[in-house]
Amino acid sequence: MKNAMALNMRSYWAGLRAVLVFTVIVIVYTFAMFGIGQLGMPDKANGSLITDESGQVVGSSLIGQSFTDSKGEALPQYFQSRPSAAGASDDNPSGYDASASSGTNLGHQDEGLIKDVTTRRAEIAKREGVNVKDVPADAVTASSSGLDPHISPEYAAIQVRRVAKERGISEEKVEQLVKDNTTGRGLGFIGEPVVNVVTLNKALDDLS
Repeated sequence: MKNAMALNMRSYWAGLRAVLVFTVIVIVYTFAMFGIGQLGMPDKANGSLITDESGQVVGSSLIGQSFTDSKGEALPQYFQSRPSAAGASDDNPSGYDASASSGTNLGHQDEGLIKDVTTRRAEIAKREGVNVKDVPADAVTASSSGLDPHISPEYAAIQVRRVAKERGISEEKVEQLVKDNTTGRGLGFIGEPVVNVVTLNKALDDLS
């Protein structure tokens, strides 16, 4: 009986020591990673926040935003993001709710999706003064997260003329800003080049 109790006590102490050791390891690891992040890459570690001239946070370069009015209509002086299903509702037609990240989960044969894509493509073609066939896929479909801040260079290209006209600046200047906010393929071969709409529109506002 005493041997059994002694064996159980040894097992309990061994388990307790293991819990304490791993707890310390986790705490030390967490603070070490936090410290490395703050020292080596504080901007990214703190959320890649974007601030205005007064220092107020206006967004993050990692999270997309809608550049529309209260009715969901595109603001003509801004580059437009791709559609978002994140938190989209009658009260929030533009989506991009960071607390409700999600895609549409609709298949490519879904009648509702086909109708939405067709409608969006026609609206964008009219707004940008291009042929419907020139409207790229990312302009009419949401990303899987609903929070992607990027669009394709092709979608950005068809918006240059409108933005330049609305802001009274040259198309060459707008094209340069697009290039400045374009990220190439990862390691030179992973993925496709993308344009960050959030930082691009911030750069446009900074010209004012």
